[in-house]
Amino acid sequence: MAAVTELAVDVGTSAACHTLRMPRASYYRGRRAASFPVLRVARPSPVRALQPAERETVLAHLHAERFQDRSPAAVYATLLDEGEYHCSIRTMYRLLEQRGESRERRDQLLHPPYQKPELMATAANQLWSWDISKLLGPAKWTYFYLYVILDVFSRYVTGWMVAYRESAVLAQQLIGESCKKQCIQPGQLTLHADRGTSMRSKPVALLLADLGVTKTHSRPHVSDDNPFSESQFRTLKYRPEFPDRFGCIQDSRAFCQRFFRWYNEEHRHSGVGLLTPAMVHYGQAENILRQRQEVLDVAYQRHPERFVRSAPKPPQLPSEVWINKPVPTPKPLPTLEKRNAPEE
Repeated sequence: MAAVTELAVDVGTSAACHTLRMPRASYYRGRRAASFPVLRVARPSPVRALQPAERETVLAHLHAERFQDRSPAAVYATLLDEGEYHCSIRTMYRLLEQRGESRERRDQLLHPPYQKPELMATAANQLWSWDISKLLGPAKWTYFYLYVILDVFSRYVTGWMVAYRESAVLAQQLIGESCKKQCIQPGQLTLHADRGTSMRSKPVALLLADLGVTKTHSRPHVSDDNPFSESQFRTLKYRPEFPDRFGCIQDSRAFCQRFFRWYNEEHRHSGVGLLTPAMVHYGQAENILRQRQEVLDVAYQRHPERFVRSAPKPPQLPSEVWINKPVPTPKPLPTLEKRNAPEE
């Protein structure tokens, strides 16, 4: 605005606005606003508004010890029952908002902080994960319940069962038989599950205590604290032969029997170096990986030009598998004094 005014003295208003790319209408509007400033008159207080003393009385009631954890509506009703009326409920909220106090006033039950499960397995039969999934039955609202226990390190299904219902007694039976089949010793195994009723039931807890098995649970409402069981169920339900519905429980059991045989003995799992879960679970991985390396060495000797970067290596078996691997804390940066400190 000031630059246009200075330039207009020499070349005129139109040329100055054109040179400085300012619309003439905006320039003239600015000049009028500068010549006749708008005087803003303070809005008068409405006749119905509370007086300062009345506001302080309402706030004193809201801040009283007996009303500190009660909502303005409850304060309003209580004062009415005692024969007092000061203002409406909305006015109480408005006064609290002006003071920055428009938050939850009532005492609320806070959920305790649940610790994030951080579990690691370096060999088979150290960490198991189990869960229950629904299979659609022959009619609407009919289900069969699939119980699956999975070894996290090898991805080997150590036990499964299809039942008509979700039951803590059936889960107890399956866990006990799986531990017996795998010869689990006290203090050897950790069993992880979500927070379903069967998982947290007393029969299962007592069984695990008798077997010397440590139990852990996912955090509430956290879906990725039990990722291996969820991934296994996805593999099951995305198989091409998986039906929309099962005609009876015998059909579901027959399908699961074929599936888990394929999953354990034929499925080349990407999470265990493209080995089958049975190979890893029963200690055959080292010999098979050595044999794969020998085949690749022969191929490299025949045609080294086909391997541009380096000699080929087969996918390796992970040395450790985590549920919620802890994130390392970054090291603090050195301060300016330490950077500039002379070396001794």
